[in-house]
Amino acid sequence: MPNGIVIIDKPSGWTSMDVCAKIRGILHEKRVGHAGTLDPMATGVLPVFVGQATKAVSFAETGKKEYVAGLRLGLVTDTQDVSGEVLETRPVTVTKDDLLAVLPRFTGEISQLPPMYSALKINGQKLCDLARKGREVERKPRVLTIDALELVEQVTEADFILRCVCSKGTYIRTLCHDIGQALGCGGVMYSLRRTMAAGFSLEKAVTLETVQEQGEAVLLPLEAYFERYPVYTVRSPGKEVRVRNGNPITDSALVDGTYRVHGADGTFLCLSEAKGGALTAVKNFF
Repeated sequence: MPNGIVIIDKPSGWTSMDVCAKIRGILHEKRVGHAGTLDPMATGVLPVFVGQATKAVSFAETGKKEYVAGLRLGLVTDTQDVSGEVLETRPVTVTKDDLLAVLPRFTGEISQLPPMYSALKINGQKLCDLARKGREVERKPRVLTIDALELVEQVTEADFILRCVCSKGTYIRTLCHDIGQALGCGGVMYSLRRTMAAGFSLEKAVTLETVQEQGEAVLLPLEAYFERYPVYTVRSPGKEVRVRNGNPITDSALVDGTYRVHGADGTFLCLSEAKGGALTAVKNFF
């Protein structure tokens, strides 16, 4: 059965779940999940976990993400991007320097109100489903972190390219909307490309056509996601049995920290936490 990770360069017009469904069909594996939803209009890095690797989705979806986004000033829509209904158009009199001056307000820890056109659920209902019915419900602002926000290029008088590194749950189109509000002329997102997610960059990404052509050969091993952690090899057969049964083992020489635990034959068994000489599994992958 196929097990591993494939980094998809998501095409525009596809939902993240569309991509998972396609891969499910190509690889004939029901267990397929992604780490971090991308809007249909967005392109770029979508890490997809297959088979046993789906156990790692909860780790991967919490990581930082990097985006390159198109900001269009002078426009306000109901979806906060160019796909929505236009609510307002305003003249753009602000300059590149004005934009540069407000960007620091949106870096560090900020508060963001989730948009109505989002997959976020309130009382079991997706906000986007309610929005399509013309309903708006109260949402609570969420605290998130923008690690980097910089102007890459001014394309036209009203169009700008921004680069953003941010925490999970950041809505880039809401960021564009809020920047537009801060400048007094309104703003929407007109393009979005994710360039990094779960530690994987575009260099690792492949197209759905490549998956169709090469099948399981495109899969990275699950362990690729955890490469930042050192390896601890269990050489004692008795201790390996304990690990495989979900029990902690001891090693007084082990420094506190997180480890990729291997069996004597090199099999990746689990991600474990060492503390005070005791090594306890965080998640089993065998």
